[in-house]
Amino acid sequence: MDIKNYCFKGKEEFSLQNYDTKDTAEFTSKKETIELLAANQARMAQLQDRLYAENKEALLIIFQAMDAAGKDGAIKHVISGMNPQGVIVHNFKQPTSEELDHDYLWRAWRVLPGRGDIGIFNRSYYEDVLVVKVHSLYKNLPLPDRCKTGELFQQRYMQINHFEKYLYQNGIRVVKIFLHLSKDEQKKRFLERIDDEEKNWKFSQSDIEERMYWDTYQEAYEDAIKATATKKAPWYIVPADKKWFARLLISQIIVDTLEEINPQYPELPDNKKALLSQCREQLLAETKEEEEKD
Repeated sequence: MDIKNYCFKGKEEFSLQNYDTKDTAEFTSKKETIELLAANQARMAQLQDRLYAENKEALLIIFQAMDAAGKDGAIKHVISGMNPQGVIVHNFKQPTSEELDHDYLWRAWRVLPGRGDIGIFNRSYYEDVLVVKVHSLYKNLPLPDRCKTGELFQQRYMQINHFEKYLYQNGIRVVKIFLHLSKDEQKKRFLERIDDEEKNWKFSQSDIEERMYWDTYQEAYEDAIKATATKKAPWYIVPADKKWFARLLISQIIVDTLEEINPQYPELPDNKKALLSQCREQLLAETKEEEEKD
């Protein structure tokens, strides 16, 4: 599946309205994608194993979306075939008092993936140009007044671009995924959470309160995506009304990124290969001795 139609690298005009939340490419049903998703999961597992063994580069996958867009489900289903030893998932919730005592990127710095690992951010430092912007929370941040100006968010866009460029130049690829959900589909999913007792725990009164700011959030997402999409750290606008398609597309994005990294198993130098040969002979000799004793 070609992911180019969903990738924005910041060079052309951008509007979320140009992306259909119900888009499913050439597919018409979940049944058509089951085998493709399974194949991508298997390929991801192979590439992750090589990434971990090579221990040179890391991959950071950022998920951003409105409530009920399917971030948790996408993370659960798409990476289910990966080795958990090499995957780190971090959920960014309301900042703690310790986090508020540092710059807004500090809590992201602390949980970046190491070499050979895949890091997944469920929400991220982008919250500081989204919810903070929508609700003007910056006015109450413990910052000096000189920082609380009308230029704050433009400055943060620039800082984020520099941060992501720094990560790329230091061996961490950044892939940013926006799950693009329609307002009608969000309402449907909220009602499912209310009507299904097993999903009640997923629903909060704050979900309804945030829904009232839908248009403002869409503007904030659009501004953030336009300002921070780059060739080395692109945004992918993933249609999210159909979960099965969103998961397939996300899996393809991850596979294509890992293919581009092209990790390889380390090749041993000749002296270590010779040592392996000696060890093999020693083990075979043990087997021969045991057979002779029997």
